[in-house]
Amino acid sequence: MFGQANVLAAGQAAFPPSVDDFYLPAILPWGVENAPWFTKFTAMIWIAVGVLIIFFLATYRKPQLVPTKKQWFAESIYGFVRNNISVDMIGHQGVRFAPYFTTLFCFVLLTNAFAIIPFFQISPNSHIAFPAILAVLSYVLFNYIGIRHHGFVKYFKHALIPPAPWYILPLLIPIEAFSTFIIRPFSLAVRLFANMFAGHMLLLVFTLGGFAMLNANAWLAPISVVSWVMTVALTLLEALVIVLQAYVFTVLSASYIQGALAEEH
Repeated sequence: MFGQANVLAAGQAAFPPSVDDFYLPAILPWGVENAPWFTKFTAMIWIAVGVLIIFFLATYRKPQLVPTKKQWFAESIYGFVRNNISVDMIGHQGVRFAPYFTTLFCFVLLTNAFAIIPFFQISPNSHIAFPAILAVLSYVLFNYIGIRHHGFVKYFKHALIPPAPWYILPLLIPIEAFSTFIIRPFSLAVRLFANMFAGHMLLLVFTLGGFAMLNANAWLAPISVVSWVMTVALTLLEALVIVLQAYVFTVLSASYIQGALAEEH
């Protein structure tokens, strides 16, 4: 966003922002033109993975009975996810899924947070590919857990055949199959993607809009200031959305696992 703002301030950039802003160029020398296999998005994903690994390794390198501030912070994150997501959604069996949900929550939270961190200012999750991969991971996990818990035949019978009169089952079974095995991963990915995409577009519009009005007419300078004030306000709102979407993505993943483990439809 900083780069776009600087170019627009020089009067060289097109306005308004478009979907093309989400197709970032390759980072040289690893990438080449028209083959962006290593972009800013890729770099942010690796940074997020590295930060999380280093953080948790450092905080638990020498665990103490009376925790340090870093250990307390890491334990608080894990405790929050374990108690308020895993156990609340799944029950006592949820404890064994707490490490996965903690990793998922922290990863989505950090990759979302790139949207408001200076010099990054875009989230990888505003590109559908990354939420789709996360959704596929949860999709594979809840199906695997269900098959392992019930057995292959019983799991799909449990997932596809609701308690209803036999004559309506030909209508309900395709609906259940579509809802469980297609809509769930699709909605999980799209919900995260749409929120981060929309948030980035709003920040772009108000940030670059201020420069556009300033370049168009000096008399519009006060309105440009209002536009930038709105950018600050929207950034604070985006911070709330960042946390909320990480929580929602993790809660929904937990609810799908809970459904896979349930004995009744």
